[in-house]
Amino acid sequence: MEFEYWWLLALPLFFTLGWIAARVDIKQLLSESTTLPAAYFKGLNFLISDQHDKAIEAFTEAVEANADSLELHFALGSLFRRRGEVDRAIHLHLSLLDRKELPEPQKLAVMAELAQDYLKAGLFDRAEELFKSLDDTRYKQPALRALLEIYTREREWERAVKTTIELERISGVPFRKEVAQFYCEMAVKSIFNNDTHTARYELEKALDSNKNCVRANIMLGDMEAVNGTHKIAISIWKRIELQDPEFLSLIADKLLNSYRAIGEIEEGLQLLKYYQQTYKLPALLNVVYQATLAEEGPENAAKLARDELAKQPSLQTLDQLLEARAQIDNNEQQDTLLMQQTVRRAIGKRNAYCCDQCGFRAKNYHWQCPACNAWESLPPEPSEAAI
Repeated sequence: MEFEYWWLLALPLFFTLGWIAARVDIKQLLSESTTLPAAYFKGLNFLISDQHDKAIEAFTEAVEANADSLELHFALGSLFRRRGEVDRAIHLHLSLLDRKELPEPQKLAVMAELAQDYLKAGLFDRAEELFKSLDDTRYKQPALRALLEIYTREREWERAVKTTIELERISGVPFRKEVAQFYCEMAVKSIFNNDTHTARYELEKALDSNKNCVRANIMLGDMEAVNGTHKIAISIWKRIELQDPEFLSLIADKLLNSYRAIGEIEEGLQLLKYYQQTYKLPALLNVVYQATLAEEGPENAAKLARDELAKQPSLQTLDQLLEARAQIDNNEQQDTLLMQQTVRRAIGKRNAYCCDQCGFRAKNYHWQCPACNAWESLPPEPSEAAI
């Protein structure tokens, strides 16, 4: 390969051109940064230090200095929403929509922000109308998520199902658990209206959507028990072991009542004891203990509590042992009762169902968290708070 000497002259030329281009980019960057008002950077500093009141003042000053910047308006509107000043956020975004020269992409962005304002304010009808208008835009997916939140809050389950299926289609994220719960909510309404035929259909749809929907089988069993077909109810409730055995404690009392109704309480108690020995569920142990005490007497109940206490020390199990001993030891009953009262005072009402998503604690089980609205986020086993 022959070497061309003129290449030596080209190298310094290329270096010089590169240096000039870099200088031009730096100058352009500096000129763009200087167009931002100083209040903008003050607002950022206040945000970093969680001084939201001062951040709002700074961003308001920045917006007044640069009224054409949508980003500044959106940042200020977001701050208003976080502070609960939704009326100011709505006024800010409505004033932007009044601008006739606003291009279509920017108009859609403002509409998306305004819809969030209405949602935060609880004006669901206005929020729904705006979110629906974003159907064929780049904001379709977040709009569908917001619509799903609206329909869930307003308990419009049919619309929630349709919205969830569409959201699943465009996002690729499965929402089978949510769809099944929506059908269960529809079934609750049908049962309330004494429409058991429709309720059964809706519960089967729930199981079609999510074969592990425990709630659907619990409700189907409840319907059979109400009709007096207890053997069918028992067979339905037994399916829960294959779905998620942790939920067995929720239907333990129901199972015993149905077995008692058909005169097979001993078989039912043995089944619950098998569940307890297999899955070691504290809430299930409570049901087994009470049933043993009622059906087999305090001696067997005390033995059950003593064996469980040896395996897993627990104040609640100790309370059960003392309760059984109080019924056995007539001579020492007063002392046993005093010990039991002391243990119960130490325990207090510490058992609660705790949401995995937000930490909300509830005395009773909820399929939907009352705090964060997440579905099936409360474990079926209550947890004990530390003393």
